[in-house]
Amino acid sequence: MASLLKRLAASGAAYQASSLVAGFLALFTLPLYTRHLTRAELGYAETLLTAIILVSILLRFGVGEAFVRFYFDDDDLERRDRLAQTTTAFALVTTTAAAIVAVALAGPLSEALLGIHDATLIAFGVLGLWAFTNLEIAYALLRVDERRRAYLAASVSNVLLTVALTVTLVVGFDEGARGYVLGNYAASTIVLVGLWAFALRHRLRLVPRAGRERLRPLLAFGTPTVPADAAVFALNVIDRAYLLRAESPAAAGLYSVSVKLATVVIVAVRGFQLAWPPLAYSIADEDEAGRLFAIVTTAYVVSTGLVVAGITLLGRWVVRLLAADAFFAAHEALPWVALGWALYGLFLVFVSIAGRAKVTTRTFPAAAAGLVVNVVALVALVGPLGIAGAGVALCAAYLVMLVVVHLLTRRLFAVPFQWRRLGTAVAVLAGVSVAGELLLPTAGLAGFAARAVALAAIPVLLVFARVFTVGQLARLWASMRS
Repeated sequence: MASLLKRLAASGAAYQASSLVAGFLALFTLPLYTRHLTRAELGYAETLLTAIILVSILLRFGVGEAFVRFYFDDDDLERRDRLAQTTTAFALVTTTAAAIVAVALAGPLSEALLGIHDATLIAFGVLGLWAFTNLEIAYALLRVDERRRAYLAASVSNVLLTVALTVTLVVGFDEGARGYVLGNYAASTIVLVGLWAFALRHRLRLVPRAGRERLRPLLAFGTPTVPADAAVFALNVIDRAYLLRAESPAAAGLYSVSVKLATVVIVAVRGFQLAWPPLAYSIADEDEAGRLFAIVTTAYVVSTGLVVAGITLLGRWVVRLLAADAFFAAHEALPWVALGWALYGLFLVFVSIAGRAKVTTRTFPAAAAGLVVNVVALVALVGPLGIAGAGVALCAAYLVMLVVVHLLTRRLFAVPFQWRRLGTAVAVLAGVSVAGELLLPTAGLAGFAARAVALAAIPVLLVFARVFTVGQLARLWASMRS
């Protein structure tokens, strides 16, 4: 078990490295962007960027997830290469065809999504759709082979190029939302071509041998996951789109800043999302896999819960430090957005349960229920609560999804979840966070110090409540170092 946790940590660290760099640079450059972009421009750009990811999910038809699952069913290297070629070719063909159509309809698309006519902005977004989708497939190929060094080099290069281009276009050339979107994805295009030319050229084949026969099982597995994946990610599109059209572009911009400031949670979830499925699917023994699922779930809840508690207690000071004064109201949604992302990572555990059992249809009802709850809650809460209402709606949606998906997957694969520890951890984390937010000062050095002390007390309370012991932490640390 220790070796599996060490493997998960090593993979997660490699996959998180670029996200850590990206998160640090995003926070470092946020003062630049919030001083050179209006709240409306940031709202337009971030709404488009999230829409790109949603459309990418639809265009992939789940073949990336299916590829990761089926890759471990066959030890033959030649057949694995052909499977990779089929996956790469499918994504390249679908994204290129979609890009041609989208560029031709760029004007109407901008009016439908953003409420403005800006065909150039949409054209830059189409480049992003093409590059992002194909790069995700390229990264999947590196992940299944656990080529951590190549993944790290490509992803960090992508981050550094993205920041350099975006700062140049937004700050240097004052290109506004257009520069923000183009800078984000021109770099991805360069990195993608580099991976195809050097690291993955043996797995790039436009018409792979026996491609059609290998594509059928990929689509049979992956296509049922698309509605669920799209519905889950639609939560990140609907809130900004609703704020943009029902409130104002400025409200969408404020909400986008709260998402950027929740980077530390997003980084953890992203690393977990990339590292967890290959490990979860590669363990043959059912009992061992069940124990691993349980331990990882508890560790995830405690670690991300501590981060969310920190954001809840100290979020105001973070916003004041990193964003222009015009964006200070972003702190209202920050704790809720951070909690929403943490709940999304927990949802991935149950998605992998369904994927391990190859019953991928079970996640869609949960995602659909969450999407309905999100829409209803947005309409009900944004009016009285503003951007905080959008954050609350996001959390409500994920909570509903977790309940539904657990009910639908609990008989597929038995996981002995550590319910006492989970319940105690949630009670301690939520109790200190809510009490601190309601009772402690919200400004000044005294307020910051009091809230920092409350945050530091949480690990002590977790040990006192026997969620974990010092001895367990010491043994885990020793196993990681060995």
